[in-house]
Amino acid sequence: MNAAPKSPPGPLAITLGDPAGIGPEVILGAWVRLRAERRAPPAFVVGGLELLRACAERLRIDCPIVPIADPAEAIAAAAVGLPVLTGLDGPLTPARPSPDGARLALASLNRGAKFVLAEVAVGLVTAPVAKGALSAIGWDYPGQTEFLADACGMGWRDAVMMLAGPSLRTVPLTVHVPLAKVSGLLSSDLITHKARIVAAGLRRDFGVLSPRLAIAALNPHAGEGGQFGDEEARVIAPAIAALQAEGIAAFGPVPGDALFTPRMRGTYDAALCMYHDQALIPLKALEVDEGVNVTLGLPIIRTSPDHGTAFDIAGKGVADPGAMAAAIVMAADMAKARAAARA
Repeated sequence: MNAAPKSPPGPLAITLGDPAGIGPEVILGAWVRLRAERRAPPAFVVGGLELLRACAERLRIDCPIVPIADPAEAIAAAAVGLPVLTGLDGPLTPARPSPDGARLALASLNRGAKFVLAEVAVGLVTAPVAKGALSAIGWDYPGQTEFLADACGMGWRDAVMMLAGPSLRTVPLTVHVPLAKVSGLLSSDLITHKARIVAAGLRRDFGVLSPRLAIAALNPHAGEGGQFGDEEARVIAPAIAALQAEGIAAFGPVPGDALFTPRMRGTYDAALCMYHDQALIPLKALEVDEGVNVTLGLPIIRTSPDHGTAFDIAGKGVADPGAMAAAIVMAADMAKARAAARA
């Protein structure tokens, strides 16, 4: 068996996110941290050369910035500083979102996706965007995950959001929908479809050869035999049985108040949750500065820090770059895993 390469087989593309948010400063802070720890993989930022320079000066971040005209220059430039692609730029406007800022964020995301699809970059790390600001300029997606599914020519349901940290991985089976609609959106087909994608992603990108999937209950006490709801017996249990018949190590339904205890977390590799907050609250509570949003099911690698634009603290120098650093490292590790599998 061939050994895994020590570094990714090419550079990662990092998108700017909304320039009025904390994206620029956490990109700079993450790069400084990873360089100091000797963990910085080859990477480049898609645009924002003068914006990032202004941010570094404003917040006194000691991060050498190296302009590059082509992603092919990124690996050599990364030995000197943070490579930044020229051609896309705008002013630094912390805490003041604008249509121009949204257009810059979208242009960076568009170009970054094209680089990864063309295999010029081995993975995509996306800084946070403001969905409202993007919507105001005509962007019609619930989030970057769905945009990237479209860019890959795939259906939205085939792109699965997984939140990952050092001690926990969770997957929301329904995402940005009202809580009152969750029950009606759940189906055995939805659970089995996304569970298959999660199992395949854990094998391909994380080296988990026999993934164990905990399937959460929807109702208190897993429905208490139907007293508090019948979704467990009617929808969730049949899905678990179908997954087990396929050889996937799925179990549950596990009551939500038991699923994330220290002892229970050691029994699974990912927890599939019925709704957004059921998945994200424990992840953010346990992995507050290291949580990463990973998109499974796509032909490309995509990670993102598990936080938003945080306009309220942008430009104040208090944003923690830990999640961005974790997203960069995770994307690089995923690229190494895929390269090793192909070798």
